[in-house]
Amino acid sequence: MNPDQASVRQQAVLQELGVDVWVRRHPEGEDVSAEVAVRASHVPTDIDAGDWSALNQTIRACTACELHRSRTQAVCGVGNENADWLVIGEAPGADEDRQGEPFVGRAGQLLNEMLRAAGRPREHVYIANILKCRPPDNRDPKPEEVECCMPFLQRQIALLQPKLILVVGRIAAQNLLQTDTPIGKMRGRIYSYGDTDIPVVVTYHPAYLLRSPGQKRKAWEDLQLAMGVTGEQG
Repeated sequence: MNPDQASVRQQAVLQELGVDVWVRRHPEGEDVSAEVAVRASHVPTDIDAGDWSALNQTIRACTACELHRSRTQAVCGVGNENADWLVIGEAPGADEDRQGEPFVGRAGQLLNEMLRAAGRPREHVYIANILKCRPPDNRDPKPEEVECCMPFLQRQIALLQPKLILVVGRIAAQNLLQTDTPIGKMRGRIYSYGDTDIPVVVTYHPAYLLRSPGQKRKAWEDLQLAMGVTGEQG
């Protein structure tokens, strides 16, 4: 996309983000359709059969791992339950644990701007996390905690049936796609969720972008890739 193609509104949002509009290029012959397997987790019948309301009730009542002992509340997810885009982060932070909603702090504000720049305001997407409870001191999730929470995320994806999954941050991307590849090497490609044809695009976590604003251009490249997947730009 070049400045002549970008809408005035989009350019204004990008300016707020400190990002210029430029052309995204793919190296000739680059494979952008790799299938990536997701860890197989047993999904209990009561989760697999429930609607959004039943799922959220189950998440809020969950005591499957030790995180329930230190949480203020479980954070289910938020947004349009008929959305085309699903945004997946790592885990709730302190603000999210208090308010019961993902991405509500400074990182959440930046995520809102990123989504608005892509023509997908927050209210038009669904936002969830790998973990539904805050790890103490915001430490990285433990494998057993991810295993306990993964059925919830799988059910959210099954209910939503999004046209695109946008994964923000290394930990979320590595857990969803079951890889230890650094996020810098995961960017710029289109993956598939499990054995479905739901495309997955990986980008940096907004909290990282707040610490490293010079990487915002790369994040905009990722958003352009996501927009191209869902047919919003040529």
